[in-house]
Amino acid sequence: MENSFNKIEYMVPVAQESEVVRAQFYKKTYATLAMGVLAFIVLETIMLNTPFVVEGMFKIMGMGKFSWLIVLGAFMGITWYAQKLADNTTNKTQQYAGFFLYTLAEAFIFVPILYVAMSMTNDLTLISQAGIMTLALFGGLTGVVFGSNANFSFMRSILSIGFFLALGTIICGMIFGFNLGLWFSLAMVALASGSILYSTWQIKNEYAANQYVPAALSLFASLMLLFWYILRIVMNRSN
Repeated sequence: MENSFNKIEYMVPVAQESEVVRAQFYKKTYATLAMGVLAFIVLETIMLNTPFVVEGMFKIMGMGKFSWLIVLGAFMGITWYAQKLADNTTNKTQQYAGFFLYTLAEAFIFVPILYVAMSMTNDLTLISQAGIMTLALFGGLTGVVFGSNANFSFMRSILSIGFFLALGTIICGMIFGFNLGLWFSLAMVALASGSILYSTWQIKNEYAANQYVPAALSLFASLMLLFWYILRIVMNRSN
């Protein structure tokens, strides 16, 4: 009886909890997000300094237009499984395992673009610029949500349609071999920004107090998407 009551209690949105509980939830959520970013940096550093990983990723990319589709499909499958693990409300080990699995998958996906970015300047200049811009925009979007009472729930449908259209465009680009260009990257930055706004609104209003890991994973996914396309824009400008 006690366990059932606890499960029901923890599904109460954090917005309805006390100020102390909300503060603890926000602290845990953003601390988990920070750990995810740190883990990504560590993993990426290891991978970029491991020749067979770099060579393997570029070899896959050079195998033909359908090879990257397979990688994208595998990434989506891992994302689904990682999210499923993270959504487990009773097992923190599984939640963190899901978060780490997704972080590992992101690190692999980022290897080619980060390697090319470093090769363009022989240092971390472009990556640092993109990282600073990403964090600045992320901070601004977070401030908008927590600094106002704006309701961003309407964005759910818009984001769902936007991501389906973006995925379809990416797949078509891979199959037919056309360059998506700067405007697509700008559109994806807008979409990722909208996703951060919506995820942050969910953190403020919908997640329960014990759901800080899936909340952090949702933010991390949007943050990585934003970083990817800001980096593409920065690389495009440096050409």
